[in-house]
This record gives sequence, structure tokens and C-alpha cells, in this order.
Amino acid sequence: MPRAPHARTPAIAALAAAALSVGCETMRYEPTKATRAYPANLPQERVAEVQVFNDGDAMLIVNATVESWSNVDIWLNQRYLKHVDALAAGQTLRIPLGEFWDVRGEGPFPGGLLRYYPPTPIRLVQIQTAPDAPLIGFLSIPTERELDAAQLKKDS
Repeated sequence: MPRAPHARTPAIAALAAAALSVGCETMRYEPTKATRAYPANLPQERVAEVQVFNDGDAMLIVNATVESWSNVDIWLNQRYLKHVDALAAGQTLRIPLGEFWDVRGEGPFPGGLLRYYPPTPIRLVQIQTAPDAPLIGFLSIPTERELDAAQLKKDS
């Protein structure tokens, strides 16, 4: 015996609600991924000639120097942390923004087609060689969209 059309309505509504909740995530939050807090009390001792680019949903680190680092923490915008085993001299490293987490277990917004918020800009990138070591800054290169927006703001 065929089901009446109204009997399928709750199942379809539940499926639609689940699909919408995946596409409209309001916050990246995983408490198990929480990291230590940004070391605001420590100085940045210098800026290394390492360039950092926004590569869509990832950060692209271009180490064109002769300096290598191992077992370092990479800080994004004085909030988000990602540990990397090595950043060798001459290496280009691509790190998805989804791999960065903060002290509360929240992550930056990497962007994408069904994003709820605009992507987190890559403004300040620093590395730390040990939890009590001073920070080393990298050169964050703005995107064309950020440069255009800054020019429009300046002209108005």
C-alpha cells in the first residue's frame, strides 16, 4: 500500500534542515582542538624575510631564506595556532586554515562557496620556537581584493 504524501513530509524537512545546517556553519568550534593562549607578554624579536600569502582556504608560506626552523608553532593574527614539524630553507609550505585553532577550540573561517562569514584575513603571522621563546614575524602579503579595498577606502 503506497504511503500518503504527507507521511514523507517530516523526513524531507529533517533532511533539508540537516543540509542547511552543514552549509551555514556559524562557527568553527571543536573544544578538543583547543590550544594554548597567544603569548602576548613575549616580544617579537625580529621579522624574517619569509612571505605569507592567502591561497584561498589555506596559508602559503614561502621561506626563500637560508634559515630553517624545526618544531615551531605558527601563530595567525595573535590568536590561532598550528604546530609544524619543520620549515626548511627554500621550502614552500601550504597549511589549510582549517588546521589552525585557538585557546577556546575555535578556528578561523577559511572561506568557500557556502560560507557564513567572510574568510579570516591573514594579517599577522609569527613563529615561536619554544613556548617561552620570543616571536619571529613573517611578511604577510595582502590579496588583490584587500589592496583594492584599502585603495577605495583611502580615496573616499
